[in-house]
Amino acid sequence: MVIVGTGPAGIFAALELCRLTSARILMLDKGDDLEARNSSRPSPRVALSGWGGAGAYSDGKLNLSPEVGGFLQRYLTSAQLAELIDYVDSIYLHFGAPRQLFGTVSEEVDRIAREAKRCGLQLVPSRIRHLGTDNCFEVLRRIREYLRDKVEVRFATPVVRIQPDSKRGHFVLWTDSGETIEALFAILAPGRGGSEWLSEQAKNLHLSTAINPVDIGLRVEVPASVMEPLTKVSYEAKLLFRSNKFGDQVRTFCMCPYGEVILEDLGGLYAVNGQSYAHRRTEYTNFAILVSTTFTEPFRDPISYGRHIALLANLLGGRVIVQRLSDLHSGRRSTGERIQQGPIFPTLKEATPGDLSFVLPYRHLANILEMLEALASLVPDMTPERVLLYGAEVKFYSLQIKLSPSMETEIPNLFGIGDGVGLTRGLVQASASGVIAAREIARRWQNRSAKGKTVQAPERQAWKAC
Repeated sequence: MVIVGTGPAGIFAALELCRLTSARILMLDKGDDLEARNSSRPSPRVALSGWGGAGAYSDGKLNLSPEVGGFLQRYLTSAQLAELIDYVDSIYLHFGAPRQLFGTVSEEVDRIAREAKRCGLQLVPSRIRHLGTDNCFEVLRRIREYLRDKVEVRFATPVVRIQPDSKRGHFVLWTDSGETIEALFAILAPGRGGSEWLSEQAKNLHLSTAINPVDIGLRVEVPASVMEPLTKVSYEAKLLFRSNKFGDQVRTFCMCPYGEVILEDLGGLYAVNGQSYAHRRTEYTNFAILVSTTFTEPFRDPISYGRHIALLANLLGGRVIVQRLSDLHSGRRSTGERIQQGPIFPTLKEATPGDLSFVLPYRHLANILEMLEALASLVPDMTPERVLLYGAEVKFYSLQIKLSPSMETEIPNLFGIGDGVGLTRGLVQASASGVIAAREIARRWQNRSAKGKTVQAPERQAWKAC
């Protein structure tokens, strides 16, 4: 069995296959092992590929509500998905995730939801377990050690092509070194960093696809005290907004209390992101405001559109741009001097003061300003003078691959899981998709083994918190 990709989806597929079978498992990744990633300055290969995928450099949020983090509800009932999420959560707990939960049902959460509705916002309730970027590495390290003698993992090994061999009933994978690998089952788990690769493979394999939306927006940074009425209760307040002018859906994403804004290198193209830690705090909270756009025919390349927006910020600011909201309202660019005179200072030192109105399309900028106004009604201390905006933040998602409820593509025994196949958008649902595919493969493998009477499945283990 071959798993292409060692992000959360691929890792959880391997964990489940080890639990249910004694089959030989090979994992391939174009990136590096965890220690090499941890000791390097995040480059495109380091930041998005390798053990842990893009999740290794994420804020480490485990969203435990079925409505958040992906589209698995299209394939499972609510009860099935909730049970699967609890199972995934138990594994994260086993490998050291903290037991504290945010956003559990309470009168305070209900009160915030009512206030949000009054302001034209919808609060999406979500139970969240926060690892923190630093603790995320530790959890991934423990999983890596657990699998070390159970799974073969080859890093710096890009797969350039995969081809089914119908006559022999298996798959052949070619690596960039010219090596060929044969497997009865193959799981594609390329993650966000492999979106273009997967699009190419889908075309070569004649897989049916649908266009995913592209999310474009800005990252907002405010004093942590401004957002504390929300973050103390829910840690990450997931808020939805429907713009009045265009009727577009706008949302908050990846809220990082007491965190910092970071630079995201997308292969020589720079965007912004955010993270926060388990063991240290800043005085600021940051979050993204994103506008989702789904393009229709004849345009079929939303990734290029998003890259073009990020490129404008790079062209004008060298990398990314930071601007005070008060300056944006006044129709002027921010300068270093103006920012230094204000009450809030950028945590991302590499950001260049500038004017984001030259970067985002009018429609996107108008939507974001509308939502900021609604947020200011919910959080009165969020005045324009206390808000910094960074741009651009762009989230690329692969074409959605047509999948069965067991995550199987139209080609038998070829499975697709995680963010890379346009299925999920977070650690938990990505991990859950890996479990789904692994259980189906284990069932088929055990049936095959029973017929040949060659292999016995190992005894199933329960995951218990350390």
